[in-house]
Amino acid sequence: MQEDFLTRIRSSYNQFTKAEKRVADFILQNPNRVLFMSISDLAETCMVGDTSVFRFCKTMNLKGYQEFKMTLSLSMRGNKKMEEGNTGEITLGDKITDLADKVLQDTISSIRESYSLLDFSQVSLAMEALSGAKRILFFGVGASMLTAMKAMNKFHRIEPKVYCSEMVSQQLMSAATMEEGDVAVIFSYSGATRDIVEIAKLAKESKATVIAITRFQKSALTEYTDIVLLCGANVGSLQRGSTSAEISQLFLVDIMYTEYYRRHFETCSRVLEKTTRAISDRN
Repeated sequence: MQEDFLTRIRSSYNQFTKAEKRVADFILQNPNRVLFMSISDLAETCMVGDTSVFRFCKTMNLKGYQEFKMTLSLSMRGNKKMEEGNTGEITLGDKITDLADKVLQDTISSIRESYSLLDFSQVSLAMEALSGAKRILFFGVGASMLTAMKAMNKFHRIEPKVYCSEMVSQQLMSAATMEEGDVAVIFSYSGATRDIVEIAKLAKESKATVIAITRFQKSALTEYTDIVLLCGANVGSLQRGSTSAEISQLFLVDIMYTEYYRRHFETCSRVLEKTTRAISDRN
């Protein structure tokens, strides 16, 4: 896995205690400054105890504070080129030129973060599950439903065993009637939406394999998930409804689609030829 450490902190955010979140927030906002701080300096600045900083390091699977600083330093050194451009959260005082640049940088960043979070062992497991599935059902609620529909439409061109419903009630029924050998692919940025968690629970209880494409490693959704693929996107207060989260999820869909096509090239090529011909006069 090629992983930016700050991105890893963001994707682990839901795992932190309140004190650890204060440490994480300061690190994310002041990474350069943290490199020159002792554990006591960081703890005092965040108004927590030294033990909270140490617990933060342990939560990030690091042996201690020195390993944390070394990991952060190496990560930042490798990402200096990515810091160019107009970055930062959109504000009410931004000019349209600055706003456009920030949206551009945010979109690029969401894809880069998704790439840095790729766990190829999880991707491989996902592809094996999809390849052997009797049925593949895509699920999503709200904005994520649109992503699920796009994923279904993309895969349906090369694989007839894919399904997706726009209505939550039908998604719940579909999840409840899945069987062993079926695969549920669930899209959710937060992993906390009540309906999507219930869909995952029903699919898991039905003995289906559950794949989640989500922002956070630990969430209510991932409690019922067999395979987790993390997407990268940080949505600010003025960016509710931003497409960056959708773009990061669709980036992962593209990877899965292309790899699935590669693995089953001859079969998928024949199906694609048929589906392309069927809609040729409607494009």
